[in-house]
Amino acid sequence: MLKHKNDEIILMLTFLLLVSNLCWLMSPKRVKECNTRNSVKKKVQIFLLAGQSNMAGRGGVIKKIVGGNVTKVWNGFVPEECKPNHKIIRLNVAQKWEEAHEPLNYGIDCLTSCGLGPGMAFANEILKKDSNFGVIGLVPCARGGTSLDKWRNGAHPYDDLVKRANIAEKSGGIIRGLLWYHGESDVKGGNGYKDYKINLEKFIHDFRSDLNSSNLPIFQVILPYPKKPFKGPYIEEVRAAQLAINISNVIKIDAKGLEIGSDGIHLTTSAQVQLGHMFAHAVLSLNNFTSSNTYNFFNFFPSNIFS
Repeated sequence: MLKHKNDEIILMLTFLLLVSNLCWLMSPKRVKECNTRNSVKKKVQIFLLAGQSNMAGRGGVIKKIVGGNVTKVWNGFVPEECKPNHKIIRLNVAQKWEEAHEPLNYGIDCLTSCGLGPGMAFANEILKKDSNFGVIGLVPCARGGTSLDKWRNGAHPYDDLVKRANIAEKSGGIIRGLLWYHGESDVKGGNGYKDYKINLEKFIHDFRSDLNSSNLPIFQVILPYPKKPFKGPYIEEVRAAQLAINISNVIKIDAKGLEIGSDGIHLTTSAQVQLGHMFAHAVLSLNNFTSSNTYNFFNFFPSNIFS
């Protein structure tokens, strides 16, 4: 009799526990948490950031003497436009999503010399203009000092870009575009400038093919003019090649006029913020673009900005 009574008590407690768990699972708070996670995952808008050091970010990088040696370090200044936002995440060097923060390309290409690029300003500007855009997933893949012949199938920068893009997409998001800033190495000399247009077209076609996305938007920066002490005798040739690209959904963003730092080639922090805004406006206006459209600095900022 006692055993039977104990069985009844156990059954009743089990039933109450199941009811309690069911109520917790169906509670408005719990349902909201589940829905939020699911909706965030579905709404991750992925942007790949690739190219050379200006995309990796050198804004705010200064020379400093460490242990008797001159080295380059980031000054740590983060403007308001580049602050972290819970709706902006980045794929870090360990292939894990985390809340994005400056320096965005840290660990991918650079350590102490990694400064600000256009990525955070870009994402923050999009969310400022469109609060319903969703979660933005930034995938930094830039490599400083890499000529265009390094961005081909079988070479490390290119293969790593494809790998990181595929990993990011498996998170449940959608790749919305590639932000591309390249060309500094090829303006210095060698033979890179001669075949720049051909190689850039091949990069675009191969990359879209490898991602199985034949019309992936590519936001291509047209190089600004360098200044001394940087030597870039073939700047006109590379700029002409970049401007001559006539491929669908390749949107050109002319960086001519953006402020260059004392080294003569890398954008300043403020210029990186401005470039990020130009990228954002181009993305938000994508439906109005054709392959012949070019964004430039003077479309966005007054002519007396330097006065």
